[in-house]
This record gives sequence, structure tokens and C-alpha cells, in this order.
Amino acid sequence: MALPINIEDFDTYIRQNEPGKKEKVYIWQTAIGLQAVDGLSTSEYLIETAKRNINGEITLDEVGRLIKSYYQSKTQREPDDDEKEEADHAAANISKILSARTLDFTTSGYISMHRRIFDGVFKHAGKIRDYDITKKEWVLNGDTVNYLNNEDLRRALNYDIEQERQFTYKGLSTDEMIAHITRFVSGLWQIHAFGEGNTRTTAVFTIQYLRSIGFDINNDLFAKYSWYFRNALVRANYKNARLGIDYSPIYLERFFRNLLLGEQWDLRNRYLHIQASEEWKEQPRLDKPSNTGQLQDKHRTSTEQVPNKLNGVIQTDNPNIEKLIIAIADQYVSVTQMMEYLSLKHRPTFLKNYLSPAIKEQYVRLLYPNSPRHPRQKYLLTTKGRILYDEITGKIR
Repeated sequence: MALPINIEDFDTYIRQNEPGKKEKVYIWQTAIGLQAVDGLSTSEYLIETAKRNINGEITLDEVGRLIKSYYQSKTQREPDDDEKEEADHAAANISKILSARTLDFTTSGYISMHRRIFDGVFKHAGKIRDYDITKKEWVLNGDTVNYLNNEDLRRALNYDIEQERQFTYKGLSTDEMIAHITRFVSGLWQIHAFGEGNTRTTAVFTIQYLRSIGFDINNDLFAKYSWYFRNALVRANYKNARLGIDYSPIYLERFFRNLLLGEQWDLRNRYLHIQASEEWKEQPRLDKPSNTGQLQDKHRTSTEQVPNKLNGVIQTDNPNIEKLIIAIADQYVSVTQMMEYLSLKHRPTFLKNYLSPAIKEQYVRLLYPNSPRHPRQKYLLTTKGRILYDEITGKIR
């Protein structure tokens, strides 16, 4: 049976393969699918070579050597050969990394990850950029995210990775856990430490990290929705006050909710565009809330109530809570932003009559729950709050 070129056909191939080979197929599926984040696709030769590796005929090291020899020996180059060569080498290298399941969770390890992925692809593989960058993004209508300036790259990597190393997930609710993972991955990507290949490096580093802290990652999402993953990272790091657009990590959260909780948010890129049409403004969830994912009830705090039904179950008699939930919606917002939306000027009154009751009744949570006075504190809806928001706005039928 020939290994299919279309990434969507891998599912059929997996089902028809013997169990010992399925892990290899999943790894190759991810490695090939991740090339789409930069608009690349692999060659038929890479697919056939991957098949030989899956069938145990050649090792991953031999795959790398065959790919290198294939392009060196080509007497006639096609217009897209440079792009395919990059995708083939990167996919082979990613397959080797994911097969090892090891991770050096340090700044040096992150930089080394870039070098290992793009060995034989970029001359600057494993080198932090020494220039500033901008990138026009379709999802931003041609605008760019403000990436970190080159002088601060290593210091930022050191800070983010060390903060994550010291962080404990013990006692966190599922919502808090997903929100924290989203913040870490989003922040790491926004640094954009390299001239090229940042998203692929961040994706592989994330997969290995989540595995290292106990999650059994199904790579399907990174394989099939790698372009969504990148655009969600873009939206999480883009703000334009003139256009009324704030940072929107909710799309990336939904990617991780699908990955870790087994939820089924519709991960299509059109929902992420800053000027989405009416048809694509509301990203639907295609299943009902459940607790069947990897993050079970034992990860929730003892006081958090898990809503198990939708229609008519989540209700509040406090109209101020309803107003606040509508104000927050799918955003991360500050006290000032909430007060502006509600046309309130007296902070103590807002805290007493709106925010405190919403937090107490578990409709709203803090972005930094362990640091209530954090200088960048924001607030967002809990799962219970999201369900009530959907009830109020009539999105659940």
C-alpha cells in the first residue's frame, strides 16, 4: 500500500496498518502537516521514503541521507524544488525529534530545537536573529504582529522558560491549566527568536513539553490544523487600538481545549480573520461540554463546579453578573476595560456589585489566580461563564 500524499488520508492508512507502525505514521503525519505553517508541502519522494521508514526498511538517519542525496543528484530542477527540499528536510528532522521523546527544557534546548529541525535547510539554523522583523499576515489584513526586538531575544527566552520551569500545575482547574499553557506557548512564539521557522520550532517544542509533563498528545491537531495553530498565535499577539482589536488568545485556547480536553471547536481559519464576515464571526463548538479529555475532575479545584448540561441549567438572578459576562465575552479584559464597557466610573462599586459576585459564583476567573495584584492582571470567563454567555446571547439551541 502506498503511503498517501494527502495528509487527510493518513487516518485511513493508520487504521489499515499494524499497531507497531501506527506511532510512526502519527509522527510522520505531524512532521509533514507542520510544513503548511509556512505554505510548504513535501515531495512525493519524501512520502515514499517515509513509507519505507514506517515499514522498518530504513532508519530515520537513512531517511535524512536519502533526501539529501535525492536533491544533490537531481539534474533538472523544478520551480518549486527549493520549497519542497526545505519541507522534506524539515519533516524528516521533525520525525527524528518526535521519535526520541526527549526535551532539554532550557533556552539552549529551544535554540537547539531550531538547529535540529532546520539542519541542512537554513544556514542560520540554531542562531538567534540579529535584526528586527515584521511579517504581513492574511489573518490581520496585511498587518503584522509586533515581534520582540533583537537585542532582548535571549533574555526574553531565559525569562519565559525559567518562569514555566518553576510553575506548578498542582491544584489548577482545567480552565486555568489551558489558559496557562496558552500564555506560555503564545509568549514563547511572540519572541520570534529566529529569522525563519519560529512556528515549527514552537510547535515541536510544545509537543515535547506537554509530553514531558504527562500529557499523551495526539498529534492529529498539529498535523491537520497547523495553519490554524499559527493564525491563532498571531491573533493572541495582535492588538490594534485604532481598530478596536485587543489580544485574542481565545482561539489558541480552543486549539488546546481540542488537543487536551477532547472538545470539538471548529478550527477553521476564517473565524480568526480580524474582519470576518457575519457568517464567520462566531466560532462554533461542535460537541457538548464533557469531561472525557485528559484533564479530568481531579485537576479541578475542590470548589469549582463542573456544569454538565447546557440548556436551562446555568442561570443567575444577578443582572450585574449577566452584564459583566456580556462585557467579557471571549476576551481577556482588565478592570478598566470592563468598567468602560459598562459605563461605570466608581471602581469600588464595580468590584463590589459586579466583579466580586461573578468570581465568587465562578463565572469569571483571574488570568493570574496566584497573584491577584499582578500588574497585568486580566479576567476571563470560566467554562460555567461561557455557557451562561451562550445562554444569554442565544448561541446554544
